[in-house]
Amino acid sequence: MSTNAPTAIRARDYAPGVSVKADAVPLEEPLAGGVSGASLVVEPLNTGETLWPASFFARQGKGPISSLRAFGVGSSPSSWESRPVPAYLAHHPGVGPILVDTGLHPSVVRNPRDNLGRFSGRHYRVAEGEDIVSQLRARGVAPADIAVVVLTHLHEDHASAIEVFPESLFVLAATEWEEATSLRFPLFHGYHPSQYDYAFEFSSIDFDSNFVESYGPFGRTFDLFGDGSVRLAYTPGHSAGHTSVILRLPRRDFVVIGDAAYDWKQFQGETEPKMMADEHNWRRSLRELQAFRRTYPYALMVPGHDREFWEKLEPRYEE
Repeated sequence: MSTNAPTAIRARDYAPGVSVKADAVPLEEPLAGGVSGASLVVEPLNTGETLWPASFFARQGKGPISSLRAFGVGSSPSSWESRPVPAYLAHHPGVGPILVDTGLHPSVVRNPRDNLGRFSGRHYRVAEGEDIVSQLRARGVAPADIAVVVLTHLHEDHASAIEVFPESLFVLAATEWEEATSLRFPLFHGYHPSQYDYAFEFSSIDFDSNFVESYGPFGRTFDLFGDGSVRLAYTPGHSAGHTSVILRLPRRDFVVIGDAAYDWKQFQGETEPKMMADEHNWRRSLRELQAFRRTYPYALMVPGHDREFWEKLEPRYEE
């Protein structure tokens, strides 16, 4: 199996010799395909493993020395924590298959550095036959079948496999797109522009627009298909435009927290992450997520990278 989509075109290759960046078109109304009363079937997918010191996931002190330790300087990879890198396949009755995040690129199976670079490459791995494309095909879904990919944010482990979905529409927060495409040193902030610098179809949502509405405790959400089945809840802080995703099951909500909380302890406020774009916004977003669970106690709140939580998830949610 080829690990690269043959029709993929990098934006910089689209105009050889010219520095070209992909662009995102503002999305100001719901996408087509909504069905009144629609609910989803959701399948969590583990696209690989991420390996970092424990202090990367749960901050242990501040300052440059603690930062170096959190990024693995002075420690052996054998002592690092291994955590899942998820994506979520959702089946919509009118739109078809959609994804939340892409997970890791299939090329990570053989050469992580090809997609993630020299430094980050050592922090990720994917087992043979367990890459995102193989998992989708095992469920009867080809990459070309994915109509929409919702991106919680553009950090390296969430945007890694954008390349293999050239026919999909990618949706994300406008502030996330602006940050990821304008930083002078994006790699220092967890972004790899080569992962999303393609002439693909990107749509961005301005969560300060008048078409944005509240939903439960969330102050800013966007109803993606206009039928309440997929709501993007603006939860900035971990990254400039981080977005959590509320997927409606027949009897409850399946909430992709994303990296607004790496694990359940963090969701409960017991730990804090090392990496935050804006600590104030992160705390405010976490409070909204916590309030949502109090308001809707039957909702399934799924943190970003929690091995124990992941092992308890069902392979398929239909109710």
